[in-house]
Amino acid sequence: MKPRAARRASTAPETCAGLLAEIAACRACARHLPHDPRPVVQLAPEARLLIIGQAPGSRVHASGIAWDDRSGDRLRDWTGLDRATFYDPARVAMVPMGFCYPGKGPSADLPPRPECAPLWHARALAALPRVRLTLLVGSHAQRRYLGAKAGTLTDAVRNYRDVLPDFLPLPHPSWRSTFWMRQHPWFEADVLPDLRRRVQAALS
Repeated sequence: MKPRAARRASTAPETCAGLLAEIAACRACARHLPHDPRPVVQLAPEARLLIIGQAPGSRVHASGIAWDDRSGDRLRDWTGLDRATFYDPARVAMVPMGFCYPGKGPSADLPPRPECAPLWHARALAALPRVRLTLLVGSHAQRRYLGAKAGTLTDAVRNYRDVLPDFLPLPHPSWRSTFWMRQHPWFEADVLPDLRRRVQAALS
């Protein structure tokens, strides 16, 4: 039997506005959060590019704006998108693995809450019929959408052509990726130029 969210997505179309209202009211993981839920997503049926990341950080939780932090600055640089295009829901959709800031762990933010993706992703993706390219940012998104093809994060990014044209895996653009990029200079030399070309093609 299909999950409830998947059944609903496959049997009746719904508007992004209605879905966003439901997401905003979601309290599925409220008891696990160190704060009130504040889901952060960006959806419109016209969107051509979809970004599936991990979960909002503390700064994004405070502002309510996806990727409104240094990681977002780096992701915009990687993709070649200016802020106006990046935050235009009619062009770019953002559906993280966890919609709310999960809180701080011992050395980094906690992983995305596991409730979000099974509950919401099928419906969110069904409401985005025009998406041409999906960026899988970080290992959580890659494991869910690539399964056994993902391997390690480095494997997924190095072998990104294997999952085109639908997906393009990326490392998470946090400060930690600086060291990773130094270890893997092919990412900046080969992957980023192709990423920018494909992003522009998807949005054109």
